[in-house]
Amino acid sequence: MWFKQLSFYRIEGDAIADAQTLAEALAKRPFHPCGGLDWSSVGWISPAPGTGEFIFSARDAWLVALKREEKVLPGAVVRDFVDARVTEIEDKELRKVGRKEKQALKEQVTDDLLPRAFTKTGRTTAYFDNARGWLMVDTGTASRAETLISEIREGIAGFPARLPNTELSPSTAMTSWLADGVVGNGFELDSECELKAPGENGAVVRVTRMDLTSDEIRQHIANGKQVTRLGLTWNEKISFVLTDSLQLKRIQFLDVLQEEASQAGDDMAALFEATFILMSAELGELVDALVEQLGGLAPT
Repeated sequence: MWFKQLSFYRIEGDAIADAQTLAEALAKRPFHPCGGLDWSSVGWISPAPGTGEFIFSARDAWLVALKREEKVLPGAVVRDFVDARVTEIEDKELRKVGRKEKQALKEQVTDDLLPRAFTKTGRTTAYFDNARGWLMVDTGTASRAETLISEIREGIAGFPARLPNTELSPSTAMTSWLADGVVGNGFELDSECELKAPGENGAVVRVTRMDLTSDEIRQHIANGKQVTRLGLTWNEKISFVLTDSLQLKRIQFLDVLQEEASQAGDDMAALFEATFILMSAELGELVDALVEQLGGLAPT
């Protein structure tokens, strides 16, 4: 349940009328396992254990989950089968197999092997923070977040989710915070960062387990390097690494929050709901505070 990473998107106004509207849209595209000749499949599943519903709703937040399944067919395996068939043809018919015929054999072998290929599965979880106007996605991979949004749009045409554009760029702000040795608004410097010199091939310095207010760090900034990743702690509750693309990675909810959630009891359903309510409230406050610290949202 606890998000490990975060990509967040702005959703304006009443983009979705209510939870029922969203549930009906997701129900049109449920997850189905890959068919025999399918390379991959995506679809919606229940985000909460034991409910069977496509949405888990608590207070002003709606939790959803997108499942993906992909076939695993290594190129080396295909090549081995193709080579064996080429050898068989050349030995039996006493002729060379040409490029076009070899390509046709490769396609035939792929079609033969695909139904028997292993699969790997994964899921991307997200929730709608309706009180604050955010879509929060548990991923640090842009393509996975975009896939989830695209699947929402398959059911709700024109779903208006967009990346937030802040007055200060994350890199500019992080560089300033590191130069000053202080952040503010509940945020404190942690013990890791990444700095990059200007230019496509600029030198990169990665720092871990180090005092970020040291003279050595300030010297890198004085030499023109910009911060691209910065470890932060918010209100002594959540630690994370902020990136220059405004993503939160390696999120850790500190013990005080996990202990608070555990007080819901041993019942799995109650614990799940309590954890979701607590997590969504804290992440929502964190994101609002972070955007404020970046100068607020720029006019669109």
